[in-house]
Amino acid sequence: MTMLTAIDPTTGAVVREVPAATGEEITAIIDRAQTAYSTWKDTTLEERAAVLRRVAAHLREHTEELAPLMTEEMGKPLGEARGEVAKSAWAAEHYAEHAAEYLADEHLDSDATSSYVQYLPLGPVLGILPWNAPFWVAFRFCAPALMAGNTCVMKHDPHVPGCAVALEEVFRAAGAPEGVFQTLLAQTEDVEQAIRDPRIQAVSFTGSDRAGATVASIAASEIKPAVLELGGSDPCIVLADADLQKAAEVSALSRIINAGQSCIAAKRVIVERSVHDEFVELLAAQLRDLVVGDPREEATKVGPIARKELRENLHRQVTTSVEAGATLVMGGEMPEGEGFFYPVTLLTGVEPGMTACAEETFGPIAVVIAADDAEHALALANDTPYGLGAAIWTGTERGVAMARRIEAGQVSVNGIVKSDPRLPSGGIKRSGYGRELGPHGIREFTNAQQIWVGPARS
Repeated sequence: MTMLTAIDPTTGAVVREVPAATGEEITAIIDRAQTAYSTWKDTTLEERAAVLRRVAAHLREHTEELAPLMTEEMGKPLGEARGEVAKSAWAAEHYAEHAAEYLADEHLDSDATSSYVQYLPLGPVLGILPWNAPFWVAFRFCAPALMAGNTCVMKHDPHVPGCAVALEEVFRAAGAPEGVFQTLLAQTEDVEQAIRDPRIQAVSFTGSDRAGATVASIAASEIKPAVLELGGSDPCIVLADADLQKAAEVSALSRIINAGQSCIAAKRVIVERSVHDEFVELLAAQLRDLVVGDPREEATKVGPIARKELRENLHRQVTTSVEAGATLVMGGEMPEGEGFFYPVTLLTGVEPGMTACAEETFGPIAVVIAADDAEHALALANDTPYGLGAAIWTGTERGVAMARRIEAGQVSVNGIVKSDPRLPSGGIKRSGYGRELGPHGIREFTNAQQIWVGPARS
């Protein structure tokens, strides 16, 4: 029997082992999703909303039981984990409130007496999710899909089985209909069976661009739509007219949330040369104040890296960049002792082509690149195979104008790049395609059915 194993990254100890689903069990889960869909698709939006509101209430009432699962299985500091449970509840509440508006019939003029587009569900949808935000990515996937009338099969990352089981239990405890939302505890290599199952109608994937390419190719071979939210090497441009103190504060926060293990973190801070040294001092001051330690302690701001091999890769990215000429301002030393901790690290003098610039860095590593001027900063920002998020710190008018020229799915002008249930998010280039959240996200997994009603008008 194959087991899925969760390791506490604070101690390196195994905390949970659960059996992976067999081929027969994968089929049975999809059977239940299809059976549930036959009735769920005919429920009213009000009935679906009532279920999601109960789910949200259960999340809020049981935060102190749910949040520690993330801390235990992937090292998220407890304060952040509580915030993630609350944000998941918000996503459920948001779609319960706004799905009717997002899915309203869209009337379009034609030669018909009446012509319009209506948004209908597709069927069971498969979500293939990562470990770094175990509750949030689940609700980002399921809240819009369920409100659209689909049923959800969630194949979570094999390193967070406790979170995965708890998510299904939340729906059960909230009285959701059987089979509407299910957890599929499967090995990565067995996911292909689920994608190819003829009853699965669409796929949502969040993870690396390499894994996303595999998922997308399998889905495409079955002619099934997919939404991909993949890696990022997000630029944060700081120009000479920016509020440097605020930019330093927000850049540090963006880089360090979840110990830097976030797709939309500010991974390349591109600073106009005339304010470079001043900004680096401000950023270093912010980073030095961060407490790295046990994520169960309330004072901790930066917990461990989720797994041993991820930490080793992170250290390789730092050391090869320093060998190539980057300056190590702080951090960058592999710590002794148990757990997979890595110090908050600041690299300056980073040039395009260095590892810290060319690869996605998933950890508490701030990278500063000097730019000659705004045009040079834009060129550096776009010099990446990724295109997920970006930030610009400058005068509002100039920032808004520059945003149009940035190759990314979302741009924040004088603020943090974040996901918000009210606004669509997603990427271009190797960061994926399709959108999640907002009105765009709920329509991804619908049939935009065109209706033409006669007689024709002359």
